Formats: sequence, C-alpha cells, structure tokens
Amino acid sequence: MLLADAAQVADGKLYIMGGGWSITGPEPAPQAVALKLDIPWNETGREHHWELFLEDADGRPVLVDTPEGTQPIEIRGELAIGQPEGILEGTPIDVPMAVNLGPLPLPPGGRYTWRFVINGEHPQGGNISFTTRAPLSE
Repeated sequence: MLLADAAQVADGKLYIMGGGWSITGPEPAPQAVALKLDIPWNETGREHHWELFLEDADGRPVLVDTPEGTQPIEIRGELAIGQPEGILEGTPIDVPMAVNLGPLPLPPGGRYTWRFVINGEHPQGGNISFTTRAPLSE
C-alpha cells in the first residue's frame, strides 16, 4: 500500500502522482490509496470481496457527516482475476488497485490508518498510516 495525491491503473500498472507521503494537512486534501495485490494462482477464476476502512489512532472507524447521516469512511468492491495466457502455472497474479478520494474532513493533529481486507482477511502489509498536521499558529 502507498498513499498518494492521485493514482490510476492502466495496462496492468499503477501510475502514481505525489506518492509516498505520510503527513498531510492541516487543510483537507485529495488522497489516493495505491495497492498491489499478489493473488495466488489457485485463487484466480473467482470473485474476491475487498474493503478499505479508515480508522483513528484508537482503531475506531472515522466518521463523517453525509446527507444520509453520520457514516464511517469505508470503500468496498469486488474483483475477479483470470489466469493470463503464457504465465507458468502456480505464478501469483499481480493486481494493481487505485482508490482515489476527494478531500476528507479530518481533524488536524490526528493519526489515521487505512486498513485493507480481502475475503474477510487482513493481508500482511494491509495497513498504511498517516498524520494530519496541527493547525498553523498565527
């Protein structure tokens, strides 16, 4: 996982702008979570459910006000991976993912973690944390 200003997937590759940061703010700014999954050969040919959760320093969901009321910041999706031709049987399959978000109204001076889950499991390296700067004194 990598935090970036923006990311996209094209031709099976991740394209990342402003990547590798861990401090932002204090004003809300767009952000992206870039991921590269290694899907085992025997897990191809079926759907995989993934989830991305934003948590505070205490491991609680980060909540934001929405037109539907207060909601946790969570993103979910499905992905299906085929077995590419010409790849040796047993080779893990690279799956790049990019999740772009608009400016999030996070309080300055906080610590946050994106937690990634796939098929109900938390893979190794499935967390990435960042800090929002405290407000600038005038």
